[in-house]
Amino acid sequence: MIVPKPETRPSRPHFSSGPCAKPPGWAASKLATGSLGRSHRSKLGKARLAHAIELTRHVLRLPAGHRIGIVPASDTGAVEMALWGLLGPRPVTLLAWESFGEGWVTDVVKQLKLEASVLRADYGALPDLGAVDPSSDAVFTWNGTTSGVRVPDGEWIAADREGLTICDATSAAFAVDLPWEKIDVATYSWQKVLGGEGGHGMLILSPRAVERLESHAPSWPLPKIFRLTKSGALIEGIFRGETINTPSMLAVEDYIWALEWAELQGGLHALIARADANAAALDEWVEATDWVEHLAADPATRSNTSVCLKFAEAAVAGMDAEARRALAKKIDSLLEAEDAAYDVAGYRDAPPGRRVWCGATVETDDVIALGPWLDWAFHKATES
Repeated sequence: MIVPKPETRPSRPHFSSGPCAKPPGWAASKLATGSLGRSHRSKLGKARLAHAIELTRHVLRLPAGHRIGIVPASDTGAVEMALWGLLGPRPVTLLAWESFGEGWVTDVVKQLKLEASVLRADYGALPDLGAVDPSSDAVFTWNGTTSGVRVPDGEWIAADREGLTICDATSAAFAVDLPWEKIDVATYSWQKVLGGEGGHGMLILSPRAVERLESHAPSWPLPKIFRLTKSGALIEGIFRGETINTPSMLAVEDYIWALEWAELQGGLHALIARADANAAALDEWVEATDWVEHLAADPATRSNTSVCLKFAEAAVAGMDAEARRALAKKIDSLLEAEDAAYDVAGYRDAPPGRRVWCGATVETDDVIALGPWLDWAFHKATES
């Protein structure tokens, strides 16, 4: 089958799942620069960091009692600070249905050496959420970036739970209306839904999580960048912008610009609507295409940000896994050479296919323009 090369390219072919596309209209020249070259501990530096925290609270619609901290090492650092600082007093339930969830299993079981109940599912599915013991601490991703599968809602989390919920929300924050009354710890990184720069994480703590931190002393050593308490009390300064280590003020200003852009769009619900529209546009193309299908089979658990696709079995029949991965790489090369799409490869551990970021910083017209290019590249790659 010969598919002609499309005439229209996406205006911004940036579909990476992290770092993600910058917000429309972004330019480095638009960033505030007064804090650059200044200490993050100066009056100005602290004010800008505190401003980033308060903008975060406003856009995410966080309850007044939740603390928000800017922490090192991106989302990974934020999750591990929570695991190392909070776990231990209660049983632990770990949910894993893609690579990052499995990473937290490794941290808890092999590094902290805690006995845990691990609920697993293959790529494309969710484990049994009803099997989570509300008396245990639960660790889970809201949206599995590498599988495109997200939890549908917070109904499975008990309102009267005894344990804490620790949620890696890095591909869900700003794209899902998270039920904050059901989440005790949430983490994310700037380079995901808002298209910020990498290297910094956000740690959001409910009052229940703070109570645990102040009443529980872990039995293992805590490096400096994991310490959230001193003499049994929360280090409140961390949640006012007094960061544990030196942040990039350029990245901070970039994050502030993205948050201000989000407010101009109409806030959280506008961001969710943008992501939903992008995911719907991609889904329309998938439904009309015979060589690809959603990795997440159930629409109710399908991500609206990291949309993961796999090759339809009939389209790659006779190819082993190595040949399918080679095909995926060839498609990537064709798309990048044409400046039609960057970084749409599926995750290395996921079934071979495509992964297209549909978060709020992507324009729907670009998603629509992407579909014909994916068709062209697939058929070009399979001509011989």
